[in-house]
Amino acid sequence: MCGGSYAGRGMRHGQWRNRGGREFLGRNVEEMSPGARVSAALSVLVPVGLSGVFLVVFVPGLWWIFTTYFWIAFPAVGLLTSGISGLGEGRPVRVSEEARERELLEAIRESGEISAASAAARTSLTVVEADTRLRELAENGHVEVRARGGAVFYALWETAG
Repeated sequence: MCGGSYAGRGMRHGQWRNRGGREFLGRNVEEMSPGARVSAALSVLVPVGLSGVFLVVFVPGLWWIFTTYFWIAFPAVGLLTSGISGLGEGRPVRVSEEARERELLEAIRESGEISAASAAARTSLTVVEADTRLRELAENGHVEVRARGGAVFYALWETAG
C-alpha cells in the first residue's frame, strides 16, 4: 500500500484532525484549570523569550527572526490572559462579620419581620448561618422573637412613640 490515508498506518483519527475544542500543547483548554493554563502558557513564553534574548545578544544581525516568534507566542499569550483572569473566579468573596450582621439587620428592617429562610434569601448568609445569627441577636436582646403558625420570626423591637 503505497499512498492513501493514514488510517491504514496505525494512526488514530483524532491525531491529525481538530477534535472540535480549543487545544494548546495537545490539551483541551476548556478542561484546564486556570493554574494549568498559566503554567502551560509560561512553559512556552519563557523559552521563547529567553531564546529571543540570546538571539539578539549573540547574533544581533538576525534580530528580525525574533519577530517571527510572535506567531508562536501569540496563542500562549491568550492562554496566559485567560488563565490569569480565571484565577480570581470561583473564589468566594469574603464578607466581614460586621457586614454580615449589618446585612441581616437591614433585611429585618426592610421586611418588618423575617424568618431564617427569608433572611438567607435576602442576604449572603446560608439558612443555618442566618438562623444562628438571628438566635444570637435574640439571646442578646437585640431583636424580638415572634412565633406564628409554628414558624419563628424575628423583628426589631418596636419603639413606643
